Amino acid sequence: MITVNGQSYALGDPLVLAILGGAVLVLALFILIILTMRAAARSARMTEPLSYHLSQLGQRVQSLSDGQQQLAGGLTHVSEAQATSQTKVLHLMEQRLAEVSKGMTESLQGAATRTARSLGDLQQRLETIDKAQSNIEKLSGDVLSLQDILSNKQTRGAFGEIQLNDIVRKAMPPDSYSMQATLSNGRRADCLIHLPNPPGPIVIDSKFPLEAYEMLRRAENQSQLIEAQRSLRIAVRSHIKAISERYILDGETADGALMFLPSEAVYAELHANFPELVREGFDARVWIVSPTTCMATLNTMRAVLKDARMREQAGAIRATLRLLHRDVELVVERVDKLSTHFNQARGDLEGITTAAERAGKRAAKLDNFDFEELSPEAEDQRVVPLAKI
Repeated sequence: MITVNGQSYALGDPLVLAILGGAVLVLALFILIILTMRAAARSARMTEPLSYHLSQLGQRVQSLSDGQQQLAGGLTHVSEAQATSQTKVLHLMEQRLAEVSKGMTESLQGAATRTARSLGDLQQRLETIDKAQSNIEKLSGDVLSLQDILSNKQTRGAFGEIQLNDIVRKAMPPDSYSMQATLSNGRRADCLIHLPNPPGPIVIDSKFPLEAYEMLRRAENQSQLIEAQRSLRIAVRSHIKAISERYILDGETADGALMFLPSEAVYAELHANFPELVREGFDARVWIVSPTTCMATLNTMRAVLKDARMREQAGAIRATLRLLHRDVELVVERVDKLSTHFNQARGDLEGITTAAERAGKRAAKLDNFDFEELSPEAEDQRVVPLAKI
């Protein structure tokens, strides 16, 4: 039996059993809770290091996450910068390629223009060369013709005469020379210059010792050179002698003559290597001239001829001057007479002007009825009174 608050309960009572069972159950639960709490506390103490490590691991993971985010941001920034830089580089490359392309285009166009111009110039030069080639071929033919002419003595003499004629015609007046003039001894001179005395008419004869000069030029050794020099001396001396004997005539021509060499080369060779021949010509009064020196000599002769002609015309010039002086005197006399007539006419005009002014004044007085101021001539006139009707 159990007594609770004055009441007795039997142990076999179901209610007591239920209460006892509940109390046991509560006690068991309480013990279990205590044990659980102890176990939890012990587990908590055991899991504290693990929690700490987990916390540290979480922090490291967070740091790694932040670093990854920063890395991702940096990579994004780098990617953006690289993309921008690549865009700029591509843009610059495009501009540079465009400039290079433009420059290459301009260069190619300029090169094409210059090439076309060069080709045009080359074409013109080729045409010039073709023309020059044609002229050279023509000149070669002329040279061959000239060689054919000079190979014959007669044609060579004609060549010298033609050249002499051309020089004389350019230097002298037409009436001052005669070509192929015949002298009193029957010799015919290539040219005769009509100079007054002194010195008198002078003969110019053309000579061309070409064979001896060609031998001298083609000499290959000393013996050939000596032989060519001997031939040239013989030829020139024979020409000097012939001119001196044939064309220097006392009382008819001047006391000297000219030997015309139609080649400057032969003339230079004589003066350079054969001065004795030139001196022999001086002694024989035969002066050797080339085309150049002949022109200078003829110009001197022209001045002498002009001076002589002026002296010849001096009398006529004086007579003409006297007539001109008389004409001037007559003109002066007539001018004086005309001046006198002009003075008389001027006096008449002045008188007419004075009379006209006087008449005008009188007319003005009459027009104003200024009878009181009439001239003395009007005072003698009587005023006729009016009759009464």
